[in-house]
Amino acid sequence: MNVYYEKDADLSYLQGKKIAILGYGSQGHAHALNLKESGLDVCVGLRPESASCAKAREAGLEVNTVAEATKWADIVMVLLPDQTQKAVYDAEIAPNLAAGNTLAFGHGFNIHYKQIIPAETINVIMIAPKSPGHLVRRTFTQGNGVPCLIAVHQDYTGEAKQQALAWAKALGGTKAGVIETTIKNETETDLFGEQAVLCGGSAELIKAGFETLVEAGYPEELAYFECMHELKLIVDLYYEGGLSRMNYSVSDTAEYGGMTRGPRLITPAVKAEMKKILEEVQDGRFAKEFIDECNGGYKNLSKLRTDNSTHAIEKVGSKLRDMMSWLIKK
Repeated sequence: MNVYYEKDADLSYLQGKKIAILGYGSQGHAHALNLKESGLDVCVGLRPESASCAKAREAGLEVNTVAEATKWADIVMVLLPDQTQKAVYDAEIAPNLAAGNTLAFGHGFNIHYKQIIPAETINVIMIAPKSPGHLVRRTFTQGNGVPCLIAVHQDYTGEAKQQALAWAKALGGTKAGVIETTIKNETETDLFGEQAVLCGGSAELIKAGFETLVEAGYPEELAYFECMHELKLIVDLYYEGGLSRMNYSVSDTAEYGGMTRGPRLITPAVKAEMKKILEEVQDGRFAKEFIDECNGGYKNLSKLRTDNSTHAIEKVGSKLRDMMSWLIKK
């Protein structure tokens, strides 16, 4: 595994280049502002009716349409939602790319699953910070950075890797460390982690624990605190120092109970299901299912969102969070 730091990256590979960042969401705003403050020539590409246009301009950034920004730029970073990238690429990006341009992504979904197939005369790279955009921005303003992944999919000019490293440096990533990987590995591990552990597995575990306590006659409020609220305390310990840090920090009772009962929940059958989920990511079945869902009007996703938002844990949680003055209300 190759890991790169400040001395390994040279901003001159981006200096003098015109850089367009398409999208101004969580990642888009961080990339645009960090690169601009690193002394680079940046504009943002957005739909004219986008509410983000005013935000970007207020931050001192030039804003153009996606087509105009792409035509102007030497390097184009696509930070639009996965499900909209192909349509925007076909209509507004591809017709405005020139030979020798660089097309960059923050996640490899559309390249890996061949929704977007750039011309061979285009560099294709990925720079993926391993944190939400607000943290990419905050650590940069503090003089630090977050770890990043980079990958080179196509190197037409011979400078694709150097450009990816320079981009990571302009984000602040080389102060933390930049790991070289592939589009395939980033995409497949990212999707699997989201589905099996981070967003899917954890949410279902929380709901199942809550339901088990409530069905046994315990108050919903206690069930919420034990199965949802206190999870942050544990995750923070994982984040700070891994499994060992968590086990060191909790009581002996919690450590023993967790180590002896946890394997009864996450059984070989659960791991076998995880392997099936990974296979669906690897062979493209999930990608096709998601694209079909989007193209079909999000019917299943809309139902799932409704079911989730009306679950009892969401109702009691909304009331209990009003007691927590330290939370930022959104």
